Amino acid sequence: MPVISNSALERSTKGEGTESSGLRSRKRKADVAIFLQDPDETLDCLEMTKKKQYQERGPWSNEIVCKSPHNFIPTPEKEANEQILSSYQPHFSSLRFSPAAVSPLPHLGWANQNDVWRHMLNKDRTYLRDKNFFQNHPQLQPNMRSILLDWLMEVCEVYKLHRETFYLAQDFFDRFMTTQHNVIKSQLQLIGITTLFIAAKLEEIYPPKLHQFAFITDGACIEDEITSMELMIMKALDWCLSPMTVVSWFNVYLQVTYIKELQHFLLPQFPQEIYVQIVQLLDLCVLDIGCLEYPYCVLAASAFYHFSCPEVVEKVSGMWLGKNVYSLKGTLY
Repeated sequence: MPVISNSALERSTKGEGTESSGLRSRKRKADVAIFLQDPDETLDCLEMTKKKQYQERGPWSNEIVCKSPHNFIPTPEKEANEQILSSYQPHFSSLRFSPAAVSPLPHLGWANQNDVWRHMLNKDRTYLRDKNFFQNHPQLQPNMRSILLDWLMEVCEVYKLHRETFYLAQDFFDRFMTTQHNVIKSQLQLIGITTLFIAAKLEEIYPPKLHQFAFITDGACIEDEITSMELMIMKALDWCLSPMTVVSWFNVYLQVTYIKELQHFLLPQFPQEIYVQIVQLLDLCVLDIGCLEYPYCVLAASAFYHFSCPEVVEKVSGMWLGKNVYSLKGTLY
């Protein structure tokens, strides 16, 4: 069963996770997969065994999980939100602003393509991330994020979740950690599995049950802790749960490249083998915390460029590559 090894996190604290060996090798998942025959099937016996084993532990202290999130995370007022947004700027050091107004999207029968394009770009400006958020967490190391995201990928494979679900969880985790201070190491797995729980409820038709998410942690997190952390995360994110993820941008680029008939624009038109190759590169990219320096649209275009050519990327992304400047038609970063 995929679990995060405590020794892996310990090694990262001591500075041993700087190389690729910092990502722990994937564990076999056959012993978990046998229990996942039907998404609606209850695992009463299995659940009771695990809950009896771990519910006898004492409750977490307030430093780990707030017993009543309402008391510890008040809903911010409008003035507070404006102050936070005005004081924080994403670290896009090589990107600049300049107005333009051309969308690479084809003419759409259901909406104005320029409005759709501007809305997509606005997502990257609204959902802020900070690659330096670990400076606010002295007990954590950046490679702990890589270990956690790699484990979440395993969980998605076990439960057969969509790739978009993982990328939503990754976005929720990074944005939540940006808003927090002094998170301790023992909280990371709880935060990670909770972000995946939220993402699955948003994206999946048949999301795994709460007790299945608790079970996959091998007793490290119980159901009450996940539900408490869920409320804490959503309040910290101000209930903004619909980002334009990296894989969403890439899907748009690939769709525009291979679209032949407008009436089929909403259906996948691209070769599966090309999609798999590029998206695997994106999977590796998001494990590096340095990716948070760039907007998701730039990351997706960069991966696409690696397997394509500048002309195609410029056509489908509205982006041209100059010296240290990424220009987007509609908005320049």
